[in-house]
Order: sequence, then structure tokens, then C-alpha cells
Amino acid sequence: MTDILFTGGGTAGHVIPIIPLIEKLSAKGIEMAFIGTASGFESDLLRSYPVEYYSIPSGKLRRYFSLRNIIDAFRVLLGIFRSYVLLGRIRPRVVFSKGGFVSFPVVFAARLRRIPILLHESDVTPGLANKLSMPFADKLYLNFPDASSGNFSGDTITTGTPIRKDLLFGDPIKGRQVLGVPENQPLLLVTGGSLGADLLNQTIRSSLPDLLDKFWVVHICGHGKVCERANERYMQFEYIDKDWGDVLAAADLVVSRAGANIVYELLVLGKPNLLIPLSRKASRGDQIENANYAKKKGYSSVIYEEDLDPENLVSRIEETWTRLAEFKGYLSHFKAPDSVSIICEELYSYLQKN
Repeated sequence: MTDILFTGGGTAGHVIPIIPLIEKLSAKGIEMAFIGTASGFESDLLRSYPVEYYSIPSGKLRRYFSLRNIIDAFRVLLGIFRSYVLLGRIRPRVVFSKGGFVSFPVVFAARLRRIPILLHESDVTPGLANKLSMPFADKLYLNFPDASSGNFSGDTITTGTPIRKDLLFGDPIKGRQVLGVPENQPLLLVTGGSLGADLLNQTIRSSLPDLLDKFWVVHICGHGKVCERANERYMQFEYIDKDWGDVLAAADLVVSRAGANIVYELLVLGKPNLLIPLSRKASRGDQIENANYAKKKGYSSVIYEEDLDPENLVSRIEETWTRLAEFKGYLSHFKAPDSVSIICEELYSYLQKN
């Protein structure tokens, strides 16, 4: 019998917050498993952690009409069947879902087997997978204090999002040494998330002639999206894992997409930032909601994608730079809960009941 089954996937944001939980729970001898997609993306992130990995087929959940919805509906049904079989073999005592399209078949199958289900929602408003999962869940954990619980009628707790220790205790001096950036030189960190962001990448590169006069620019641009480097003050990486906490600590200003995890990390670390959320044409609008929340609180500056061009980007970066002290003042008031301890205590309590 497995103690806890985790599920979630599609992007790193549905997996990485689970890692601090796995680290703490494994120290207590808790047996864990994870169900994700068959792509191998989630399994690669979890490869070095003590958790059994299983995959299921699952179709993408879309809010718009597409012929692919018909095919994916069958994949969801197949995912539910596969999950039901796996749960009978794994026999978890509780299921913790982080969302993403792969999670709904697992949650549905867990309800059929009468296994307690806990959901975590990172965004200001629930994603589609969590909305579909809510009727079957026992409890919902929210990231932001003002987040919506949708139509969920059960217990909700604001827990924040679990953050890895290497992020919380990043060393800015080591980060600059890793990058080769001299001390006392302004460091601008640009990230488009784990999958990269083509429009942001293009706009940053078009803005380099203006930006490099003032900043050293570190650009996390996504797998296969590194271009020819033309200036030593401009550094590109597909993805940074091991030294990410140190690199983030070294940054003076961060330009980022507005995925819930990176926004939360920036708030917790008190990093002045400029958010560029995905438009509603490319998403359900969750990044816009996350960005608006951070902007309203005074934590972030924002450029909406329809306004993004090199001139506006450079102008907003310079404006944010001049207001650095103001943003740091607002960020100092953000108080993050001890997410890892809170969620682990919740999981312990469910294990004692079951």
C-alpha cells in the first residue's frame, strides 16, 4: 500500500511545487507515488526523488471548440480506466492533485475507489482541471489569500505554494559567480516559464541594443530556443535547475510571464518584477488575473501582451528600475505561510484517518 499519490502535469508548474513535499515526507518514511503524462516530462523532473512514477493517457481539456476535443474525450476516458486500474494496484491512502489536464482522470478514478482527494490551486481563479475535480474533492488549498475557490463547497485553506529550499536560500554572490556577472552591475533576469515564450524572446532580443547599455541580461528562453550570442553581457539558457535559486537571488529585476508559481516565488523572495501575462487568445486568462492581483497589491509592474513591443518593453523596464525602492517596500509586506509544513500536516492528518 502507498501512503500518498500525487498527480499533476502538463507544465513544470504542476510538478515542481510537489518536490518540497516529497523531500519532507520521505524523511518521515512516507511511501509515495506520482501519476503524470506519458511524455516523460514529469518523470524527468522527479527522477532523482523517492517516488514511484506511473503514466496515463489523457486528452487536453479545452474551453473552446476543436475537433481534437472528440479524440481527447476518448483519451480522458482511457485515462480514467487506466487510473482506476493503477489505483487498485497502488492502493494510496490519499490523493493530492496539483492540477493540469492529466489530474482529472486520476481524481475521478480516486472518487470511484472512495479515496480522499485534496486539491491545490495555484492561480487566482481555478483552472479547468481543478474545476472539474472539485465536486469529487474533500479539501481545496489556495495559493493567494484573495483567490477564488470557484463553486467548491468544502473546506478551503490558504496555504501558499511549496517552494524548494534552494530558492528560499539562494546565494546572490554565488549566482553572479555562476553567471560571470561582476558585482555591482545591474542584472536583469528574463524568463518565459519552463516551456519558453516566443513573443517575449523575440521582443527581448530586439530590445538588447538599448538594454545592454545598462544591464547584464540573463535570458531563460526555453528548450531549443537559444540563438547565436552576440554580446558577452547577454547570456541565454534553455532552462536552469541546479543553480536557479542562486541566479534568482542575484537578479536585481525580473521580467517574467505571470504563471502562478513564478509570481508567487517573486513575491516570497521580494524580487521587483515586470510581468507580461499570456493573452486570453493563448490561455484562459489565468496569467492576466495573476498579474492584475500582483499589480493591484503594488508588488509588480505589468505589460499586457497586446502592448508588448521593444519600445514599450524598454520604457517599462526603465520605469520599474527607477521605482525599485517603491516595489521593494510593497513586497516587504507580503507574508508567506509555511506552505510545506501546512500541507504536510494536512497530509499526515489524512493518513491517520485512513
